[in-house]
Amino acid sequence: MNFLQKSFKALKYLGFRKIWHYTLYRIGLQTGHYRRLTPCEHVDVTGQPGISPYQHFPQVSDEHKALALAEADEICQGRVRLFGGESVPLDLEAGASNQHWSFLERNPPDQDIKFIWEPGRFGWAITLARAFAFSRNPSYAQDFWDKTIQFLAAHPPNLGRQWQSAQEVAIRLMVLVICDRALAQAPSSTPEHRQRLWQAIAEHALRIPPTLVYARAQNNNHLLSEAAGLYTAGVYLPDHPRAAQWRELGWRWLNWGFQHQIDEFGTYTQHSTNYHRLMLQLALFTDHLRREGNHQDWPEATRKRLAAAARWLWALIDPHTGLAPNLGANDGAYLFPLTSLNFEDYRPVVLAAGQAFLDQDSYAEAPLGEMSDWFNLQAPAPMNERQPHAADMPRVSGKHGRAFLHAARYQDRPSHADQLHADLWWRGVNVALDPGTYLYSGEPPWDNALVKGSVHNTLILDGQDQMLRAGRFLWLDWAQADILAHELDQAGNLQRITAEHDGFQSLGARHRRTVTRTSAGWSIRDTIISCGRPERRIHQAQLSWLLPDWTWQITRPDEIKLVGPNFSMQLTIQGGTPLCVFRGGQCLHGEMPPEPTWGWTSPTYSIKRPALMLVSTAEGFLPLEIHSEWQFDEH
Repeated sequence: MNFLQKSFKALKYLGFRKIWHYTLYRIGLQTGHYRRLTPCEHVDVTGQPGISPYQHFPQVSDEHKALALAEADEICQGRVRLFGGESVPLDLEAGASNQHWSFLERNPPDQDIKFIWEPGRFGWAITLARAFAFSRNPSYAQDFWDKTIQFLAAHPPNLGRQWQSAQEVAIRLMVLVICDRALAQAPSSTPEHRQRLWQAIAEHALRIPPTLVYARAQNNNHLLSEAAGLYTAGVYLPDHPRAAQWRELGWRWLNWGFQHQIDEFGTYTQHSTNYHRLMLQLALFTDHLRREGNHQDWPEATRKRLAAAARWLWALIDPHTGLAPNLGANDGAYLFPLTSLNFEDYRPVVLAAGQAFLDQDSYAEAPLGEMSDWFNLQAPAPMNERQPHAADMPRVSGKHGRAFLHAARYQDRPSHADQLHADLWWRGVNVALDPGTYLYSGEPPWDNALVKGSVHNTLILDGQDQMLRAGRFLWLDWAQADILAHELDQAGNLQRITAEHDGFQSLGARHRRTVTRTSAGWSIRDTIISCGRPERRIHQAQLSWLLPDWTWQITRPDEIKLVGPNFSMQLTIQGGTPLCVFRGGQCLHGEMPPEPTWGWTSPTYSIKRPALMLVSTAEGFLPLEIHSEWQFDEH
């Protein structure tokens, strides 16, 4: 595809308004307009915060207190767990420069920008604040102030990469407010220190409005984060000359974003469990500020969308483990880690969102409630409804298993080509996995490589993906999916579902998938059917399944058996070629040449682990059909 064709398609799918806003942003960078609007200078701040310090702290178990203190001790020793991963050195001067952010924006860094920005999101500061809250040990507050003053000195206003993204600036602003309120009574929280923090909050707020046009062009979590940051500054610094403007601008775009980025069924525009959680955390934090400051309630239209979004995430969560399908982009974001539970446990956010926007307790388990306590959410009435379904991720479940089928109608840019991806769980274990993300900007092939349909639990046709990849983060010719039929059992549980997507329309074909619950697992039937004018030509469908890295054995050319810690499973694929098995980019069984990205899964950003990838192909005239039969045996 040439540049002109790609440009017309981008205009068609992104729309004139987004292209125009992005063009304005680039013009502002090239002309020096943003350099003039965001000078490198400190500002004066007078008055007191508009919201008082925390009056009480959450009561947590001894186990969770010990976990919080252990992580805080690690931070005091100069180490941090980025993206919920392994402990690494905390680099407070990452991205420091004497060059203006607008110059750096036009020149890519020499490493993945996520590693520069993540320390500047100040998640580590929340851990120190929690440790002080639970122990009253002044050393944690002192360490916060030491590190924060060091960071602010290394990154003067608008100089360096920590000021490059207004979203990152907004996230840091909100965390500074949380920490100022949590540490206000610590001996090291002197008037001079707190005044410096208020000054930094104002400087951060001033950075956001000039480039809000970029966030509007993105129309995703960027816009919500920046709006939340502006609203926070306006509420927290009421005596600042621009406080009213910040508050009104933030409130306006928060409501616009929630109403336009969440559909009536609760699906978030980015089709990602990680970004869905981020969006709900922004809603919870600003809702808390709204209540603490006695400001206006959400419009009814906003509240309805937030309630639907809370149900959507609740629908995907395993109630016993808090785990969710690793759907869509996962860059390790966890804005406000106000819990000792693991990064991958979604229950604290689901519980808080249910309390705030559904007026119900989804779990009624005290260890999950710390985040709710930080947001001052009262325990509502006991849960009075069953776990719901997500409209674009329906769940076929039985006594031991849960099968999710992704069938989305995209209104905005997809991040992954994963229509009809099936995510399978047995006894709380993910047995057919989503590959995740790993890195956005690694060395090829790891430059956002896990977005393709060929590494998801779905199929590609004639070597063509479901959508046209036009850039590292851009898909065109969006595949759209529809639920065609479903069947319920006598208890009202979904036991069969059929969906179809049109991503192979240019090839004269459509992909239809039926997931059926069986007594021992699932039956999954994939059919490639002809659409439009009949055409007698040979097609090749390539089906992939990403499985845990367990002990395995090919028992027949079309059958594999895997043995896990607590159960074994058998997968039989009929209608295709003999099975090929890949692990970590290597072919372990079969004749098909491997791709370096095959056989990997990424649970969070920057981490990839080997997994088993099973591939089978079917070739012939349409219709083509491949049948995958899953059976599970207990040890």
